[in-house]
Amino acid sequence: MNSLISTLLLIASLGLSAPLFASGDHGHDEHDEHHPEEPAKGSHNGRLLEDGEFVVELAIVEQGIPPEYRAWASVDGKPLKPDDWQLEVELTRLGGEVNRFAFKPEQDFLRGQGVVEEPHSFDIKVTARYQNQRHEWTYPSYEGRIAMAADIAAASTITTAIAAEGALQERIKLYGNIVADPLRLSHIQARYPGLIRSVKPSIGMRVKAGEVIATVESNESLREYPLLSPIDGTVVERHANAGEFTADRVLFSILDERVLELHLQAFPTDAAKVKNGQAIVINANGQQAQTNIEYITPRHGDTPTLEVHAPVDNSGGQWVPNQAVEGWVSVADTPVALRVENRALQSFRDWQVVFIKVGDTYEIRPLELGRSDGIYTEVLAGLNAGDEYVVENAYILKADLEKSGASHDH
Repeated sequence: MNSLISTLLLIASLGLSAPLFASGDHGHDEHDEHHPEEPAKGSHNGRLLEDGEFVVELAIVEQGIPPEYRAWASVDGKPLKPDDWQLEVELTRLGGEVNRFAFKPEQDFLRGQGVVEEPHSFDIKVTARYQNQRHEWTYPSYEGRIAMAADIAAASTITTAIAAEGALQERIKLYGNIVADPLRLSHIQARYPGLIRSVKPSIGMRVKAGEVIATVESNESLREYPLLSPIDGTVVERHANAGEFTADRVLFSILDERVLELHLQAFPTDAAKVKNGQAIVINANGQQAQTNIEYITPRHGDTPTLEVHAPVDNSGGQWVPNQAVEGWVSVADTPVALRVENRALQSFRDWQVVFIKVGDTYEIRPLELGRSDGIYTEVLAGLNAGDEYVVENAYILKADLEKSGASHDH
């Protein structure tokens, strides 16, 4: 219900009066509000194809067997023997794939040679021959298909990816936090002891490398000299005020927070799997980042753990020192011939499906799935390498199909 309300609000915000979606012609025995006219049916619940007195009934039979075509013919209402006529069926699927079926006599019908793979959504060409006469029909038979204009898809934030080979990753979860990188933290003292004459930055102010941050009057020469920031960064500590003596203490601490450091704790059960260079995905408060292990050290303390160190890009300012995080470390890769992102997977009828995209048309592809690493899942059948499939917001397409009440009646 929430997705439908969001869709209606989207239509209103775009000033649209037409329906958001246009479902395909469900000539394939679909029953929904878009297509009230059903094709004529025969005694075997198949579609009737007529050419004068010559009539073919073509049906997909799948009760207890893989889906297959069966056909019966009659002339002037009188059934023909299956040896007396011939039939060919050609299916053109979304994306251009063509399936051709020859037929052989069996009992009182012609039986298609091969399985009619799901989805049963295609443009159909039927060619029959009887007594040296050729009869031909073409018609669409769509299911699980939706048309959506590019601007509507963009407004709905529907994004796609290309199905391809890849790797599934064995990952382990470690916990830790993000800290300041000690190589990017500078502690500034006076070069010569003396009286602090002026101080420029306050805590939290950004400074640039070479910028004057204070002036000091030397006790020996009684001359003023500047204290310069050695790095670009933010002043995180200040222990200097005008009129004070410098002594030998740290006057400023400046942190370049554009790169922070990740510390994760690995226990003995995981320590043997963790190696330098392995990829890490960091998660915290809905934020995510990727990095690689830079080095590993024994952790100080009483617990027998290792500490994993990795740099964290913080150029966007989304991470802060001492922030608790979880890290997924990829410890092994398993190559697979085809994989899809888990975000793309939708439950539809009894299938796990993705929606492929061809132009402005989207259609379900029921999948046979294999192994998963929680981010990607192996595809064993139902999708081809190079297919463009919907990753983000595929539920919007699914909701429209469900709203149409599309059935799967042959």
